[in-house]
Amino acid sequence: MMSAKGIVLKSRREIDLIREGGRLIREALERARATINPGVRTVTVNEAIERYLLGQGVRLAFRGYVAKSGQPPFPAGSCISVNDEVVHGIPGERILQEGDIASIDIGVERNGYYADAAATFPVGRIEPRTRSLLQATERALARGIEAARPGGRLSGICRAIQEEVEGAGFSVVRQFVGHGVGASLHEEPSVPNFLSDDMLRNDLLLEPGLVIAIEPMVNAGGPEVRETRNRWTVRTRDGNLSAHFEHTVAVTETGPEVLTR
Repeated sequence: MMSAKGIVLKSRREIDLIREGGRLIREALERARATINPGVRTVTVNEAIERYLLGQGVRLAFRGYVAKSGQPPFPAGSCISVNDEVVHGIPGERILQEGDIASIDIGVERNGYYADAAATFPVGRIEPRTRSLLQATERALARGIEAARPGGRLSGICRAIQEEVEGAGFSVVRQFVGHGVGASLHEEPSVPNFLSDDMLRNDLLLEPGLVIAIEPMVNAGGPEVRETRNRWTVRTRDGNLSAHFEHTVAVTETGPEVLTR
């Protein structure tokens, strides 16, 4: 069903189909967690993810994806972003070191519907400030999910995330946001992790059937980022660490349902 702003609301059957893919992403992330250790290459982590998901018969949504004109197709089934890499890290020969953090983002398509989720994992023992960054980002995601209730506003999700992040002394990335998800990997609406005048002017009433990917990207330093030479990987401009957590969430009559948990 189409909402007033052209957003496609999902039926219960469609939400259940999205959940099927979401369950497999969660299981793939658990396999990634078990694989991530000091001395392991990021390509090895990606291979474990791909092997599991392809064995389940899903399509890897990121492999071959092109986001903008002139960009090379993304070459892997998962994004693995290490330390100051914010998003869209390309798995390769990089060897994970004790104290690193690795953000893993996975999208799949199953039975014509997409799901999307991400988590940031410690590599061995990490510094207390690094652990605080991960915890604050995960709390921000939880608060954003809690605000995804029928009759609420999209701005409520944005406000909850921003308040949690900035209250912990970190900063929210502004160039990348969450999004609707369903029959396409990226649908309307955009789901910022911060409030802006433009966002408030175009605020959205949350209705049952809305399915969105909520994904705070949080920097230990400033919010500014830069694109690298491969035209995919994005890093923090100041070189500080970044964390990323994401769930696909359905707004239902009784509240938010996390479809990737």
